[in-house]
Amino acid sequence: MTTLVQASSARVSGSTLTGIACGMGAGALWGLVFLAPELAREFGPLQLSIGRYLCYGLIAAALIAPRWRVLVARLPRRQWLNLAWLAFAGNTLYYVLLSGAVQSGGIAMTSLVIGFLPVAVTIIGSGEHGAVALRKLLPSLVLCGVGAVCIGWQALAAPSVEPAGRRMVGLLCAIGALASWTAFAVGNTRCLARLQHVSAHDWNLLTGIVTGAQSLILIPLALVFEATRHGGGEWARFAAVSIGVAVLASIIGNALWNRMSRLLPLTLVGQMILFETLFALLYGLLWEQRLPTPLEVAALAAVVASVLTCLAAHREVAVTENAPGGRGVAR
Repeated sequence: MTTLVQASSARVSGSTLTGIACGMGAGALWGLVFLAPELAREFGPLQLSIGRYLCYGLIAAALIAPRWRVLVARLPRRQWLNLAWLAFAGNTLYYVLLSGAVQSGGIAMTSLVIGFLPVAVTIIGSGEHGAVALRKLLPSLVLCGVGAVCIGWQALAAPSVEPAGRRMVGLLCAIGALASWTAFAVGNTRCLARLQHVSAHDWNLLTGIVTGAQSLILIPLALVFEATRHGGGEWARFAAVSIGVAVLASIIGNALWNRMSRLLPLTLVGQMILFETLFALLYGLLWEQRLPTPLEVAALAAVVASVLTCLAAHREVAVTENAPGGRGVAR
């Protein structure tokens, strides 16, 4: 019996380590998304979104083609509407705002704002049945506010070749991207919970197809609002960046995230987004060839502490519920 228990513990530990490794891998690949607008800076946010998601949609269509008829038969019309708004909130609108934030406010500021995603999702989820009480999340929310002040001050007061107005636009775009992806994260989780007959991987590919279709709608807007005269070398770099981000972030990164979601408890899944923030900030500092400023260090510390205190609040509730006389086993 002891041997069986030890073997079971080893399997659980191995699964946890594998899940964390998948979360780190997803974060490392998703962090590249913040670097892409700088690698193809000659192109605007609309063009960057079109390039990435058109490639994502084409690749997703090729991968899902063998199962297309079966999946279409399983999805009612209402789920296609869900796919449409999820693709818009989590991909199309999000990446337009993210690209604008990076090009106006910089990679570091944008990545730190997006780093508040786990806390934002937790706050929204606090109103659901069985969720942690909002008062227990107060330390996390205070730290979140401290980090936001540091980010805002850094974005507006730090020396920069960009005017303050442009940096303010970048900050607002980053906040908008945070709100957009938060809505996607919550809505996508709820849809997956209702669709037990569709795998998370197939759902990701279906989202990619819908996003690719939406990217076509952006083409007229890009032709009107963004410059289209570029050299052959610039177009080649734009194509390489678009394909690279589509494959690495949208296909492989999402696959690692889905794998991680099945290996880790829910209280850890949301916190893994922190790796995206860390890698994006690292890529940004390497790209700009500098060390982080004191305000960036303070903001990052606040983000990390906010996420960790949020996690601690969930663990405390889980321990209470599992204790004798508790409300039951937390799942």
